[in-house]
Amino acid sequence: MLDGARKEDPARRALVVSDSVFSVDGDVAPLTGLAAACRAHGAALVVDDAHGLGVVGDGGRGAPYAAGLAGAPDVVVTATLSKSLGSQGGVVLGPARVIEHLVNTARTFIFDTGLNPAAAGAALASLRLLSREPERAARARTVAARLHARLTAAGLSAARPDASVVSVRAPGPEQAVRWAADCRAAGLVVGCFRPPSVPDGISRVRLTARADLTDQQVEEAADVIVGTAPAA
Repeated sequence: MLDGARKEDPARRALVVSDSVFSVDGDVAPLTGLAAACRAHGAALVVDDAHGLGVVGDGGRGAPYAAGLAGAPDVVVTATLSKSLGSQGGVVLGPARVIEHLVNTARTFIFDTGLNPAAAGAALASLRLLSREPERAARARTVAARLHARLTAAGLSAARPDASVVSVRAPGPEQAVRWAADCRAAGLVVGCFRPPSVPDGISRVRLTARADLTDQQVEEAADVIVGTAPAA
């Protein structure tokens, strides 16, 4: 697709934008291949690492780091502070000239209020904790893998997790909504994806694995999911 677009208008600047970990199925994008394709065709790459930071890569340094792209001059990374870091707001990481351009021209930055000090301090504290305890990232992935194994062993259709997102297919949107409600009634909060968030036919509930969950809690969560699952 990128090759065709560049041949159609080779003088036009190209920008490829991708999640690092896709939020519905939890699969990791082929960032190494995307970066290679972008470089071959003179395109820049923007990666949203919202679901990768704190989970993927050595010590949770993120999917771009794991792909060898951290600090690359032709790659810009965006990330949220509100997921694994438990704060709010977001960041843009990239070459100094890109950051300078955004600071001076991005309307959504110029006409926005600054991140409050408490949120910045909370995110910094989380980063320091992750630096001291890098095993937390691996534990989150272990919890996700354990949940996936339990759910698929029970016959449910769950996408193989590459990070901390565990996505479980529902027969339809109504069943997904009822499933999420039944889980909540049983003390387990899960996400619910149905049209228009996802296309028809792939409604699902979504779990987020956490590093602080004990093995017993993981088993209890799997029991709730399996016990409230709608008939196929």
